[in-house]
Amino acid sequence: MAAPTPLDHSASGYSVAHAYWLAEAARAAYKSPEEAEYLSHSWGFDRFRHFSSPHTMPFPIDDTQAYVAASDRMVLVAFRGTEPQNLRDWLSDVNTPPVPGPARKGFVHYGFHRALDVVHPQVRDTVAEFKDDGQTVWFTGHSLGGALAMLSGARMHFEAPNLVPHGVYTYGQPRTCDRDLAKAYDTALKGRTFRFVNNNDIVPQVPPTPAFQHVDAVRYFDAAGKLHDRMPALGLLADKVKGATADPFAPASDGVRDHFMDTYVTLLERNL
Repeated sequence: MAAPTPLDHSASGYSVAHAYWLAEAARAAYKSPEEAEYLSHSWGFDRFRHFSSPHTMPFPIDDTQAYVAASDRMVLVAFRGTEPQNLRDWLSDVNTPPVPGPARKGFVHYGFHRALDVVHPQVRDTVAEFKDDGQTVWFTGHSLGGALAMLSGARMHFEAPNLVPHGVYTYGQPRTCDRDLAKAYDTALKGRTFRFVNNNDIVPQVPPTPAFQHVDAVRYFDAAGKLHDRMPALGLLADKVKGATADPFAPASDGVRDHFMDTYVTLLERNL
């Protein structure tokens, strides 16, 4: 295992090292605003703004939190996730009608739409303010935060083309949208999105198909922690899931353990 090199603010393409640092940024979104700001400064960012907006909806999530950090070469947007137990009910609720996606392309889960909507205008305006010298723009998030990072990146591309993300890195992201939006997104942001999935992580398996779909491109950690640039055969994955505990959302289950943000950071560090 190699020691992580410092975050490269001039990065322009995919690398495991950049994935590691964006995972660290996603992990920082779980910390207090003061701690997240301290970490961002230690990584070379000299501007920072934190957002926390409450919302009311029939799901056990009280607010949406995100931060934007910037240097003279890079703007970073990170969204906070939530615990998998808090996702159980509303990610599995197929009775919640989806709503139109960014620029009315396809549909998204109402919960994701609502959670993003309360902070997106502030995030968009801050990115526009901080992107004052041609900086690249990167989005990241874990769990719910991954869904919000993907959707915020999509809204930037389709609704604010001068703020198109250079990259979107997500970790343990749930299915977020329907097939039409996934297709439009994959075409628009091909080669810029990397969705990391750890073995039996339960959250990428919800909400249910075929109503909800994943976007590309996946990066998969196998049971030994080795990183692959594609998912294994469906039969192998199904066999692994079948071997997990009866309740995949139970705290001791493999599906929940594989979802922890700390685990994603550790695995990426091992694969440097």
